[in-house]
Order: sequence, then C-alpha cells, then structure tokens
Amino acid sequence: MLRLFTAIPIPFDVAATLARRQSGLPGARWRPAEALHVTLAFYGDVPERQADDLAAELARIPGGPFEIQLKGVGAFGDAHRSHTLWAGVDGGERLGILAGRCRAAAERAGIRTEPRVYRPHLTLAYLKTQTNPDRIGAWITGHNLLSSPPIPVDRFGLYSSVLSEGGSHYDLEREYPL
Repeated sequence: MLRLFTAIPIPFDVAATLARRQSGLPGARWRPAEALHVTLAFYGDVPERQADDLAAELARIPGGPFEIQLKGVGAFGDAHRSHTLWAGVDGGERLGILAGRCRAAAERAGIRTEPRVYRPHLTLAYLKTQTNPDRIGAWITGHNLLSSPPIPVDRFGLYSSVLSEGGSHYDLEREYPL
C-alpha cells in the first residue's frame, strides 16, 4: 500500500520567502521547504496495482501551463482548536479544473476520494493542541496580507507520503507536464 496524493510543487524561491514568515508562534510545527506544495487530490492508502492504474490515468490529463498566486493566511480547525496554518492559493478556474481531473483520474482507477469541496491552500504549519488561540489569531493578523507574485505552474506530481513521528516525508513518484 502506498499513501498517495497529487500536488503542485512550490519553487524554492517562494519557499524561502515563506520561511521568513514561519516563526513567532510557539506550538507550531513549521513545514520545511521541501514539503511545501498545493495538494490537488488526496488518495490515501492505495494498493500498488491501483497506484499504477492511477499513474496511467494521470498521464492522460490534458492541460497547459497557468499561474497561481498565494494570497492571505488562515487556520483550519473547529471552534475549539485550530490544527493547521495555511496560505491561501488563488489559481482561478484552471487550478480547480486540474484538481477535478486528478479526482476523476482516481475514480477511473477505482480509487475513492473524499467528497469534500476543494479548497486550494498551502500548509505552513501544524499546531500542537496547547497552542494559544490568541497567539494564533495574532500570527494570522500579522501575516494576512501575504501576496506572492504569480507562480508559474507547468507540471504536477504524484507523491507518496510516509508518516513519522517527526512529520510526513514526501517522495515524488511521477511528474506530469502540463
């Protein structure tokens, strides 16, 4: 079984700019530059045969280059606890279409995906349970004007993920040009 997802990698110059914002919040486990990406579809644990079918279906996705832009920051969680800090991603219609095609590729390969609405974002940090909500709010307020220059997107990748005590480790399994 492989734990798989498709994503757009973030260029290292953009990751370096984001690294300057990844501080000042006790309890945050900041994501390293090599782990920063925009998820298109999460597939979960997939048997190897279906992973091969998925890889073949992803290769059939039509497209063309487009641009995304990082805009603003926020947190996922519920009324009692935030668990993830993110940067917003504006990719327009093209990003949504690509994400939908990645989900459709999974369906054709016999892989079920979660039925939640696609909310493009880039995970900046995971938060420990005891992270002070007031400090989270202050961090978001201090960084909410985040706005990157346009980021060219000319490819996406199929990644495997291995969970460990220190966080997830990602490996690029296949790359697909747009």
